[in-house]
Amino acid sequence: MFPTPAADLVALAVRTGDRGHFGIWKSRVRGLPEFGGELPAAAMAEEIETEGQGRIRALVTFAGNPVLSTPNGGRLDRALAGLEYMVSIDLYRNETTRHANLILPTSFGFERDHYDLAFYLLSVRNAARYVQALVPPPPGVRGDFEVLLDLALAVRRHGGGRQGRLRGLTLWAIRALGERRLLDLMLRLGPHKLSLRKLLQNPHGIDLGPLRPQLPGRLYTRDRRMQLAPEIFLRDLQRLEASLAQPADGLVLIGRRALRSNNSWMHNSLRLVKGPAGCTLLIHPEDAAARGLSPGGRARVASRVGTVEVPVQITSDVARGVVSLPHGWGHLREGAELSVAAAHAGASLNDLTDDGAVDLLSGNAAFNGVPVTVGKA
Repeated sequence: MFPTPAADLVALAVRTGDRGHFGIWKSRVRGLPEFGGELPAAAMAEEIETEGQGRIRALVTFAGNPVLSTPNGGRLDRALAGLEYMVSIDLYRNETTRHANLILPTSFGFERDHYDLAFYLLSVRNAARYVQALVPPPPGVRGDFEVLLDLALAVRRHGGGRQGRLRGLTLWAIRALGERRLLDLMLRLGPHKLSLRKLLQNPHGIDLGPLRPQLPGRLYTRDRRMQLAPEIFLRDLQRLEASLAQPADGLVLIGRRALRSNNSWMHNSLRLVKGPAGCTLLIHPEDAAARGLSPGGRARVASRVGTVEVPVQITSDVARGVVSLPHGWGHLREGAELSVAAAHAGASLNDLTDDGAVDLLSGNAAFNGVPVTVGKA
């Protein structure tokens, strides 16, 4: 219901340009629009905190850490503590899952079979590969497929959720088939008429040839054209132009990600965090000099919603008036059990981002351009 707030404007253009599948319903507290049946993460804390009909009282998280990855993480942290019940499917007791009443660790890495369902979308050729587990999971540990399916079935048994279907299959039929047989069925029904047996016979994968054009078949507008200027965008241009014309008052904060620090869980691997500090404030030399900051010193960064202290890295790689902090750090909250990450704690960018500052069209949080003040710690 609350995805990480990265607005896919291309998808929004395709889906709103002809059929209007956007903003059909809105969040209870602030009236932020849904997209694809999901609400912006910026609404999550207030939907937990605010009394009344429809208040969120329970939560399921799956391999996520929204306390560090959503705007105003401090507020969400406090809100999660007020839930009646929380279940987390995760390997770690992290800054978010420490609030869970129940943590369900699943098999990981070499402990499970793997067929990629996501990154083939980014490949430069059509290919398929199935990788078998190298080692068995620990006793009693199950895979994501089984855990998620059993949770869905339990919700259905108690009258919740919607009847899920996959090409006409009910949840109970999917459970009866099992993970391997379901994948085999999907492969056989696909355009390349593959099978799991064929992939097992080719452990290095099968090259299925060059990519094939998919447009306009993948466009779902009536005229099979992508609407580059849908009315919902055009109506918002005047507001957008006015906001861009307003000069920034002081410094603004932007985020960044590093190859070895793409998400918060990577900070609990010593191989990925060893070396120079990964969580530093990038600041232009002229801005640093104006504030008496020196390389290796510490800065105090404050926004409307919070304050952090971080080491300073002076560089002309950022423009004057802009400072940058990396995503996913801030491993200092009591109750998290991440020994390596805690030794390289850093500060959370999202203790500064503002859940009240959202794009008015989509409702997504404005993660970049956050007004901040910076001084010596």
